[in-house]
Amino acid sequence: MYSCQQVLAGKNPELIAILKFLCEQSHKLTNMGIYYARQLYFKSQKGIGKYDLEKVYKKNNHYKVLHSQAAQQILRTVAESFRSYYGLIKAYNEGTIEHRPRIPN
Repeated sequence: MYSCQQVLAGKNPELIAILKFLCEQSHKLTNMGIYYARQLYFKSQKGIGKYDLEKVYKKNNHYKVLHSQAAQQILRTVAESFRSYYGLIKAYNEGTIEHRPRIPN
């Protein structure tokens, strides 16, 4: 089980602005990865690989703004969620689960 630790940023407006910017960029990168993976799935019924999103978005500004390890982890998390979805679809088709899973969004 994971726990969460709250860290108060204080009233430093520069730090708050930087943190907001980084959060926005990571959110945008996540949305871009999900969009690309969904379009690939809808158009060709192909799955996304672990490193495919990194190859596609390596030159993107949202990727460049973040530290490379953070950006890579964000895109790998997107790929992992789609890999899980493909496994759930397979289980649904085999009859192991009764409710059809929804594609990640």
